[in-house]
Amino acid sequence: MGSPSTLMIGTITALYDVGAFFGAISAAFTAEYLGRKRTLLLGASIVIIGAVLMGASYERIQFMVARIITGVGIGYITSVTPVYQSEISAAAQRGWQVCCQLTTMLFGLMLAYWINYGVYFRNSDFQWRFPLLFQCVFAIYILAVAVWLPDTPRWLMKRDGNEERGLLVLARLRGMDKENEVVQREKDDILQAIAIESQEEGTWGDLFRDNGIGANKRFYLALGIQFMQQMSGINIVTYYAPTLFQDSLGMSQERSLLLGCFLQLFYIIASFVTWWTIDRVGRRKLFISNALGMCLVLVLEAICVAINTPASSIAAVVFVFLFEACFTWGWMATVWIYPPEILPLKTRAKGASLAAAADFLGNFLVVEITPPALRNIGYKTYIIFAVLNIANAVIVWAFYPETAGQTLESVDKLFVGEWEDEVVVGDRVPLVRKAQWKVVRRVRAVRKAKKEVLGDDTGLDQGNSESGKGAVRHVEGRSGMSSSYS
Repeated sequence: MGSPSTLMIGTITALYDVGAFFGAISAAFTAEYLGRKRTLLLGASIVIIGAVLMGASYERIQFMVARIITGVGIGYITSVTPVYQSEISAAAQRGWQVCCQLTTMLFGLMLAYWINYGVYFRNSDFQWRFPLLFQCVFAIYILAVAVWLPDTPRWLMKRDGNEERGLLVLARLRGMDKENEVVQREKDDILQAIAIESQEEGTWGDLFRDNGIGANKRFYLALGIQFMQQMSGINIVTYYAPTLFQDSLGMSQERSLLLGCFLQLFYIIASFVTWWTIDRVGRRKLFISNALGMCLVLVLEAICVAINTPASSIAAVVFVFLFEACFTWGWMATVWIYPPEILPLKTRAKGASLAAAADFLGNFLVVEITPPALRNIGYKTYIIFAVLNIANAVIVWAFYPETAGQTLESVDKLFVGEWEDEVVVGDRVPLVRKAQWKVVRRVRAVRKAKKEVLGDDTGLDQGNSESGKGAVRHVEGRSGMSSSYS
């Protein structure tokens, strides 16, 4: 298509994310009205249209427009899927179930790489048309399967106004009778949250108001964590791994494509670790430790690329694999689960959609600048993202409270200070922790107290179990914490 320049290649690639940005914004307007299920079906339909237009392109403008359309569909799908999953999952299972979904996403990414390698040897339009059209298979699968899925109990009770239908779906999701105490308790929690949040009609302005539950701060947290995901530099690898191997390390195009295939296979294998860690270790620890890990790996990558010897090239490839491991352990599933967890019900669909838009905005920036950056400043590109990863770690440490193991309804308690009367943290707070937001310190104190009493650090609320009910009453101490409980 006219042998586009490096800058134009970056633009054509990044237009997909422009479309996804606007798709996520559009989903924010429609997801609450249409429901989670119908929004997913709409997104899949748009993806099919865009993919067919791309695969049938004969000139650059059509191809660019088709990429935007496909991106719009992806924006719908990726903004509503985490909301759907978070609202149908039990608190203790929410994290690993999202990890399962993202592992299947990585399988698709790996499949795309292997298809690209397989068609590399065909000297015809089939080489690029087939991979672009093949994505229709999965969009058609979504249409065929999602039509049989229920909408979420929360949406049915809130928007559809059908409490009985919502209860039936909730009972079937939990594998219990609808009269079961656990199901009834969860239903009551949902209805209570809906009643509180329905006192005012939900508007876009609610995203920027406190509303007594810190709604605006929670929205900023959701936006921030998704934008920071892209500032980690992951899409330098995801989009441009073969380009990286070819331009930075001097490999042939065929070898670069083949190595990219094995990189994505490793990506899948590494993602299985997160299934175990995301709910046991928690979101914060994974965010911080792996941001620092990515920073270190990127610095080492920059050194290897700058040295540019056969041995350093081998080491550089190893560091690319390590970078993807750190990302998938800390910043893949955790980033997509956090916004729906932190946002209140009234603004969850709108907020999660705009958070996804922030992710795609960051994605666009990274994908647009990567080809010219690698060509013009080389190894220094990795240093830029190493510094950004340090910033990510510091911001999460200072401002992001832990949400693992909590019901979506219990998160409100973090921000209204309901536990402040129950938990009194001693005056001797280490100086460094005074730099943290008080909500972060509050959650840490409650989790520590609960762990001391129950030997349990899985969360602040595990479905209102009898052993955890009203456990924390007072936490104070001189050098540590001594506690009394009822």
